Amino acid sequence: MSLDTPTSDLLNTESESPTSSPEVDPNLQVRFKREEGQLLLFLPPEIKQEDSEANLNHTWTELWQQLKHRLNGGEHTEQPHTDVYLMAENRLLDVRQLQDIAEALNEVQLQLKRVKTSRRQTAVAAAMAGYSVDQDAERETLTQPVLEPSISPLVEPLYLKMTVRSGVDIRHPGTIVIVGDVNPGSSVVADGDIIIWGRLRGNAHAGAKGNPKSIIMALQMEPKLIRIADQVARGPETSPEQFYPEVAYINANGIRISPAKEVAKARVLTLDN
Repeated sequence: MSLDTPTSDLLNTESESPTSSPEVDPNLQVRFKREEGQLLLFLPPEIKQEDSEANLNHTWTELWQQLKHRLNGGEHTEQPHTDVYLMAENRLLDVRQLQDIAEALNEVQLQLKRVKTSRRQTAVAAAMAGYSVDQDAERETLTQPVLEPSISPLVEPLYLKMTVRSGVDIRHPGTIVIVGDVNPGSSVVADGDIIIWGRLRGNAHAGAKGNPKSIIMALQMEPKLIRIADQVARGPETSPEQFYPEVAYINANGIRISPAKEVAKARVLTLDN
């Protein structure tokens, strides 16, 4: 019996190897990493690309499946009740999604403790869900390199309507405005001002990057510790008989706390002169 296919074609067919799938960048996958004694959970950043075929963005369903795969695969091998720091990058997450991540971690006896993000919406959602927040300046992740500006752009204020509970730490590269109380055992750190429309009974650090003109204002000022730039002051040991809005600021003698109306009047006189 003769074969219609030439021998050379058969040899070429046998020598062909199946097309190998491209290697996946681990930085574009959900992954755990231990760094400086902390367990970090990284989410891949959102990437803007014009070429839809090369788009490596993941939907929430894909991220969720990756996380469950990592947890079920036992990649973490940590002690029970280990704190997890979620590195959300520029991912937009809402309260429900953060709670889903926390519940998945709880199933393997890990605890979501802090969320680091460059998105204000994610920072607000994390704070509202009761997690410590560390917000970087919001930026875009692109496939092409971008030249850094010579002057850092101003960061929009972070507005929170909540009570900052004990154990929660809020950090933001701009001004923080909180409508609610800051309880003992919590801390608020801002590169700009801190304005609390409620009671300040925790720690507050304004001008964290060294701006001595930053202020801390609260309707009821009872801080454990306050810092402005590199200046530090402790709160009063006894509560005052009357409360009124006060402002902490730096003068020639260090940190001073004065009634808000006096500070406002002094600033108006300074502008008039």
